[in-house]
Amino acid sequence: MELIRYVPVGQYVPRASPLHGLDPRTKIVATTVLMVVLFLAPSFAGLGLFVAAILVLLILGRIPIRFALQGLRPAFFLVLLTVFLNTFFAGGDPTPEMFRFGPLVATVGGLRNGLFVGARLLLLVALTSLLTFTTSPVELTHGLEALLRPFRRIGVPGDELAMMMSIALRFIPTLFEETERIIKAQMARGGSFDQGNVFRRAIAFVPVLVPLILSSFRRSEELAVAMEARCYSSGAHRTRMKELRLRTADAVATVVVVGAAAAVLLLR
Repeated sequence: MELIRYVPVGQYVPRASPLHGLDPRTKIVATTVLMVVLFLAPSFAGLGLFVAAILVLLILGRIPIRFALQGLRPAFFLVLLTVFLNTFFAGGDPTPEMFRFGPLVATVGGLRNGLFVGARLLLLVALTSLLTFTTSPVELTHGLEALLRPFRRIGVPGDELAMMMSIALRFIPTLFEETERIIKAQMARGGSFDQGNVFRRAIAFVPVLVPLILSSFRRSEELAVAMEARCYSSGAHRTRMKELRLRTADAVATVVVVGAAAAVLLLR
């Protein structure tokens, strides 16, 4: 059950690094731009540039590469499923054929498409993880509020959306830790989660869902009471101890991101 500890998003790693010192608005916009460019990358060469860029950013952010790779582990099942479905069903170039398994036909084109889409999914998870590794939930909330504030004029509740997103990111690791605690408690009472086929293991997790849902409701109620006790009101103008200010480093980061995005698009 060690897999539950490694959550790809929602974790913050406090460090004194150039990435941690950037304005959260810069990091949010840069991550959004890179995610869009990632879906426009047409070849493995473009994805290779993304891999190199993420490695450089991990070094700049002083995030251990091994720790970042562990954060990708929960996405491996989705990637394997994607590769399987593309290999046997997506088609692509129908020739040459690799092998047959009954009515299923695996082609080289399908395998290539599957590997490409799977690599793209892993890079997408890595980008979002890098954002949460280097930005605290409070900074994310402030950055999202600032970016969504101009949309108030058309009725978009920017403050509420920013608060919901930050709470969701904050409680993803908490819920996984709670799941691990419940599983250990069930195992101490004789429960087994590692035996049998996939369906038996899935059924074995049913007794975990009820206490997990109850715990989630309890935590949400405690959070609501805490927010009311602090006189939280949506849409109210609140002062902050640290106001957001764009610096020279943010301008440099913007230029670098735009240059990297242009380099990937040129590979088209």
